[in-house]
Amino acid sequence: MINTDQLTEKQLAAMFDHTFLKAYASEEDLKKLCNEAKELGAAMVAVNSSPVAFCKKQLEGTGIHVGAAISFPLGQTALETKIFETKKAIEDGADEIDYVMNVGEMKNGNLAYIEEEMRRITAVCHEKNVICKVIFENCYLSREEIRAAARIAARVRPDYIKTSTGFGTGGARVEDVKLMKETVGQAVRVKAAGGIRDWATCKKMIEAGAERIGTSSSFRILEGFRDCLLPEHNV
Repeated sequence: MINTDQLTEKQLAAMFDHTFLKAYASEEDLKKLCNEAKELGAAMVAVNSSPVAFCKKQLEGTGIHVGAAISFPLGQTALETKIFETKKAIEDGADEIDYVMNVGEMKNGNLAYIEEEMRRITAVCHEKNVICKVIFENCYLSREEIRAAARIAARVRPDYIKTSTGFGTGGARVEDVKLMKETVGQAVRVKAAGGIRDWATCKKMIEAGAERIGTSSSFRILEGFRDCLLPEHNV
């Protein structure tokens, strides 16, 4: 677990997946996102798969990753479609893939499908040394369903499991992050996303086990972090 009392501003910023996933994202919006990520020192910009190549060019030479959201935000495309979209995003320069799990199949109790989907998409990513994140969309899942998906992840070993898209009926919850982390242990990392807009919320997610934070409120979170620094840390 990360000790939030010892976090520096730079370390916190490097946990952010700085996000703009709106349907109306223009080139100006995406340029702004990438410039903000550079200013922040963020881990990644999170965008839909179409503008990956554009963002890759904007971030060339910075070390900041471009992350593509796959089958976003519903996850209700066929597995072969998800694989095609994943491969295309990687071809366009994606360093990370955040795909939405087929929630309907999880609700059907079809764990074999969930495992096959996870194995095949993770394999596509890891073959190209690309980070793979699996979005559960916990607002639609019971605790046992979250646990079941996390157990599959512990076997399959994607790089991260992620709480939410931010487009469902609810976002990240501390209790879900704790459950996910307790289930996967050290085998897989956890990303919290959806509704994280201030340092108090972000801090709770990190303390629950999250190692990445998906947010469009990166600057606001950092401002809150600075406000909470003890004088001796503010150097």
